[in-house]
Amino acid sequence: MFEGVLTALITPFRGGAVDERALAALAEEQIAAGVQGLVPCGSTGESATLSHAEHRRVMDVVVEAAGGRVAVVAGTGSNNTQEALELTRHAKEAGADGALLISPYYNRPTQEGLVAHYSEIATATDFPLVVYNVPHRTGSNMLPTTVARLAEVERIVGIKEACGDATQIAEVIAHCPDDFCVLSGDDAMTLPILALGGRGVISTSSNVVPGIMVELVSAFRAGQVDRARALHYQLLPLFEVLFCESNPIPVKAALALLGKAGDEIRLPLTPLTEPNRERLQVALKELEIL
Repeated sequence: MFEGVLTALITPFRGGAVDERALAALAEEQIAAGVQGLVPCGSTGESATLSHAEHRRVMDVVVEAAGGRVAVVAGTGSNNTQEALELTRHAKEAGADGALLISPYYNRPTQEGLVAHYSEIATATDFPLVVYNVPHRTGSNMLPTTVARLAEVERIVGIKEACGDATQIAEVIAHCPDDFCVLSGDDAMTLPILALGGRGVISTSSNVVPGIMVELVSAFRAGQVDRARALHYQLLPLFEVLFCESNPIPVKAALALLGKAGDEIRLPLTPLTEPNRERLQVALKELEIL
């Protein structure tokens, strides 16, 4: 249902508030570059530090900016099932096309708890859901057998997979239906996951290089493997520097260097350190975009 490049949008701030004009402009630039979807209010969008009102407003701004031209998969995750349910209902009411949910962090449910959490939201909202496995953020790893169970739940249509284990991801793809979309949650794993049968990526890097990310995925899916591989290696230094500090610190710094948004970030995250800013500048210059 969701495939290609879906950009995990940053949330630009100005003077402590959401910069709605910059957010809408970023969404427009992504659409012009050919992305297939926008994902507001994820970890790249600093959802953990958005108030509920801000969270809902960011969804509204992005849905309005997209205007039905691309899919909007709103981040509605929480480690509180009821809170995630309420945010998902708002995403549906706002006109999003689906929601991205994260496995509950800190309370670390069992595999049965993960199934119950996601199933409860899918049943209560009747809305397309993408589940998200990112063990280094949540402290739990959603196993392939668990994902296969969730793939049988009506309205759970895919997974954003960021476990970092190619064998585990291959097992997920092997055990889930063909129409269940497996999306990379790690930019550097996009090409390997496509090769395993994945459908695309929910990308942080496409905030900065949407056109190249679209070309990489499109080239592979068109059978132009050599071209996709060349683009992967061209982007590899950027992938590395964009995750040299906690996401979205580096990507916000990159967009600020490119004059597309401010680099204001909320505590407990802090601005990019100077040595890494220099690395980032080198990577952007090598790509000839700075």
